[in-house]
Amino acid sequence: MGAQILIGTSGYSYDDWRGAFYPLRIKREEMLRHYARDFSFTEINSSYYHLPSFQFFLRLAEKTPPDFLFTVKAHKSLTHERVGDLKATSEKFRSVLKPLIDTGKLGAVLLQFPYSFKNSEENRKYLSRLRELMEGLPLAVEFRHISWEQKPVWDFLQMHGIAYVSVDEPQLKGLVGRSAVLTSSIGYVRFHGRNAEKWWKHEESYERYDYLYTEEELREWVPKVKSLSKEATRVFVAFNNHYRGKAVINAKMFQKLLTE
Repeated sequence: MGAQILIGTSGYSYDDWRGAFYPLRIKREEMLRHYARDFSFTEINSSYYHLPSFQFFLRLAEKTPPDFLFTVKAHKSLTHERVGDLKATSEKFRSVLKPLIDTGKLGAVLLQFPYSFKNSEENRKYLSRLRELMEGLPLAVEFRHISWEQKPVWDFLQMHGIAYVSVDEPQLKGLVGRSAVLTSSIGYVRFHGRNAEKWWKHEESYERYDYLYTEEELREWVPKVKSLSKEATRVFVAFNNHYRGKAVINAKMFQKLLTE
């Protein structure tokens, strides 16, 4: 029997989803319950910008069904800034995640590194240190720079029990390709859209993710995800093309494609 494949979106509380996915007059605090009727997991992205409180994650756990899962993006101080007391930051991050850990609702901690974070001995040591500080937590790492897309890196991640995040994004010079690779018991795929024109040149950050996949484009990933599920215990598939609810449209489309 294959692994559980969980399909969801990167975040759920977008104002421009009112009318596109949510009822027009829905209150923000009611969005998660509504979302959980259609999807079995979501990514928490706000944790990248500011470290949420223990109570924030407690409310998330209380609002969702027993089998609902969350993947939580690590705070930017751990992935982009990489300064200060790494041990203290990691411990604080772990402590606020406790409600999800205790209820079995933490699917993974997502470490999304910037394009400037390239494959080097120093950066591999940094990843080893993070793994050490977050021992016991399921970790998944997303790289943007193509220097990480090679077998020695995948072997390194496997040795440390860190999941490699496969991505679908524009095929621009220097960005990682669309490799579907399993390096831990968790499979993870993120869809960012293929808006090549706005990837580097955009005025607002949402423009990068303003993209609606066609059924044909998503169909490319069906055998890849099914292949991951044969060896993994769980596979997360997250759609980050969130502008005006396009992530929801594509997530539901992919759900359907997987059952064909």
